[in-house]
Amino acid sequence: MAIATETQPQQHKDSYELSGSAAERRWTLNDFEVGKPLGRGKFGHVYLAREKSSNHIVALKVLFKSQLQQSQVVHQLRREVEIQSHLRHPHILRLYGYFYDQKRVYLILEYAPKGELYKELQKCKYFSERRAATQYVASLARALIYCHGKHVIHRDIKPENLLVGAQGELKIADFGWSVHTFNRRRTMCGTLDYLPPEMVESVEHDASVDIWSLGVLCYEFLYGVPPFEAKEHSDTYRRIVHVDLKFPPKPIVSSGAKDLISQMLVKDSSQRLPLHKLLDHPWIVQNAEPSGVYRG
Repeated sequence: MAIATETQPQQHKDSYELSGSAAERRWTLNDFEVGKPLGRGKFGHVYLAREKSSNHIVALKVLFKSQLQQSQVVHQLRREVEIQSHLRHPHILRLYGYFYDQKRVYLILEYAPKGELYKELQKCKYFSERRAATQYVASLARALIYCHGKHVIHRDIKPENLLVGAQGELKIADFGWSVHTFNRRRTMCGTLDYLPPEMVESVEHDASVDIWSLGVLCYEFLYGVPPFEAKEHSDTYRRIVHVDLKFPPKPIVSSGAKDLISQMLVKDSSQRLPLHKLLDHPWIVQNAEPSGVYRG
C-alpha cells in the first residue's frame, strides 16, 4: 500500500468480496453511502457505511495521511493492512479492503454492531465467570491459536481492541502492533497494563506475550481492573516485572479461575500455559459454551 499523495483513488485487490461483479474496479468514496459516526481515534474516524452495489453494511475507517505521516506510523498501518486482510476467523474482525485519495486512507471493515468490549466492561464493572469464559477467554484463545498458526503475534490485546458482534461474539480488531513471528523481537509496544515482563525489560519476546495479555484480560474481566494497575507507571512496571499478582476478596472469584490466571501470568514465558491447554482447563470446560456465545 502506498500512503504517498495520489491523484487516483486506489483499492486493495480483495475488495471484490463486497461486490463480486466489480473485482477490477477501483473503489472510491462514491461507492459507499456513509452514515453515522461509530467512533473516533487519534488519526481519524470510523463511520457506518453501506456499499451501494451489494448493500453490504460495513464500518469505514477514515485515516488522515498527514496525521499518519506526522506521527510516523505509516509502516504500522501498512503492517496492519497486510496482516488483517489475510486473516479469516469468526473471532477476528474482517478487513475487506482499502482505498485512498489525496488526503485520506479508507479501511473497509466488518461492522460489529455491539461496539467496544471496553464500554461494556465499564458498564458492567466486571463479568460473571460464565460470561467471561464463554464469550471472551475461550473465544480469544481460539482466535490467538489461529493467529499464531499463521505466524502472527497480536501484541496489543486489550478491551479497547476487542469488538462485539450482533450475537455477542467477540472480534479481535486493531492489528497495528501485530508482527509476523519469523524472528524474536525486542520492541516495546502495546499498552502498559498488558505488557509482559520480557517486554517491560526489553528482552526478546515471542508469541507467548499474547498468553500473558490474555491472562491480564481474564483477570480484568472478573475483577474489573488489570492485575498490576498502580497510580504511577514506575509502580506498574515494578509489579509486572515481579509478577506481583494479588486476588482481592471481592468480587468473589472461583479457585479455578484464579488457577487459570496464575498459569498464564508467569514470568518465564516458556512456562506459561499454552493456549491449546487453556481450552482444556477445568474452569474453561465447566463454564464455556462451544458456540462462544453467552446466553445469560
